[in-house]
Amino acid sequence: MIPIEERVKADSLDQFMDYYDRVLRVAMPGIITAFNPDRQTVSVRPAIREKLIDIDGRSEWVEIPELQEVPLFVYRAGNYALTLPVAIGDECLVIFADMCIDAWWQSGGIQNQVERRRHDLSDAFAILGFTSQVKKLGGYSTDTAQLRTLGGGSYIELADGTINIVGDVNITGHLTTSGNAVIKGISIESHVHSGVMSGGSTTGGPK
Repeated sequence: MIPIEERVKADSLDQFMDYYDRVLRVAMPGIITAFNPDRQTVSVRPAIREKLIDIDGRSEWVEIPELQEVPLFVYRAGNYALTLPVAIGDECLVIFADMCIDAWWQSGGIQNQVERRRHDLSDAFAILGFTSQVKKLGGYSTDTAQLRTLGGGSYIELADGTINIVGDVNITGHLTTSGNAVIKGISIESHVHSGVMSGGSTTGGPK
């Protein structure tokens, strides 16, 4: 028979571990509810409810509070960045920092913790790109790299030795190519004009 002291210790440990499991945050899917492009933050509604059990053993599914002022992942390095137009309703993965991020978020560099907390809802980061099955991409290219619209109607595609652009192209600045470019079947490098004679005059534009 287990002594009462050991049973109390075991029950207390179980209660502590149950509490710890409920307050320790690691990662969860979320849905964007607001986007601030100036601060590059989002508000996120957690997409999974949590089951809470009261002292009488009654259970209830509750929604986790909306997360505010969550830093948004922007793909960047060196002097370059890739930005995307974040929309309300976009799905994301929310991860939670090991320690309080407030001082670092405000000032950058290496900072002390403002509060002593671990894996807290207040220390979230949002990574867009992860989606549920209902929002998965159609026509996923398995042999080329693409920057594309969700519907696939417009895209820039990188294949082995070839770059394909589908859609209207607007260029501001100079365009320099080191290889041939073909537009609507016309080669910029080797196309010719018919109905003209050699001489000092100039032709019209490519057609």
